[in-house]
Amino acid sequence: MKAAFGQAVLVENKPGAAAMIAAQSVARAVPDGHTLLVSAAGEVAVNQHIYKERMTYDPLKELTPVALAGIVPCVVVVAATTPVKTPAELIAYALSNKGKLSFSSSGVGNPQHLAGELMNRMAGTDVLHIPYRGSAPAVTDVATGAVTMSFSSLGAALPLMQAGQIRAVAVTSKERMPQLPDVPPLRDGPGLSGYELLNWFAMFAPASTPEPTLTRLSELVPNILKDPAIAAKLEVQGIVARPMTSTQLRAFVRSESEKFGKIIEVANIKLEN
Repeated sequence: MKAAFGQAVLVENKPGAAAMIAAQSVARAVPDGHTLLVSAAGEVAVNQHIYKERMTYDPLKELTPVALAGIVPCVVVVAATTPVKTPAELIAYALSNKGKLSFSSSGVGNPQHLAGELMNRMAGTDVLHIPYRGSAPAVTDVATGAVTMSFSSLGAALPLMQAGQIRAVAVTSKERMPQLPDVPPLRDGPGLSGYELLNWFAMFAPASTPEPTLTRLSELVPNILKDPAIAAKLEVQGIVARPMTSTQLRAFVRSESEKFGKIIEVANIKLEN
């Protein structure tokens, strides 16, 4: 963007409050195209369903989707010694060991957690969620046998996969990931037709940003993402390109929020304020 605009582009990291501090600062910014948000799914499609009392902005009304950087399917991994190699075998194993198995994720209420809850709801399994502080320990404990499986990002799981300590049995996108062409989608398992649960990254602007500015940004960002050097950096993190028009992206963000909200409600997921 710096090269395209011929001006400085500053990256300001604003951690805290499950990324709501950063998202709110953009939602309330002057809508001139100079203040933008690069967000994961949580800040825009999940938090409002979990932190209802703490939310001081409406992400669907106060932020406008500009461009999608890519989707991030979860990789479902088990220990290398677990007798499971396919989605069908995973569900059969979970059904025959109801109440005995567990899955880890990097925290409560994130897409990795919700991916497991959606599996339980659709397939009739009863795999207990064990939240961890971060992806690395969540995946490591699969290798040690402390938990049965994990819904993880590819970036966190890949080192242990390459070391032969854990095995990928499924991905949570509808299609196979180009990074893991031999790993089938979880939707291939019984009861999981239509299953898809993703994390994703996108750029947002304040809601009242002028349309010409949004159009310029929405045309620029996809072209930047095609740069081989940038594409390579995204690929190793498990980010998969999914081109969308502005209209498609806005519908996608809204439908994702509705999906996350239903899972959270059915699973009765709550976080203390």
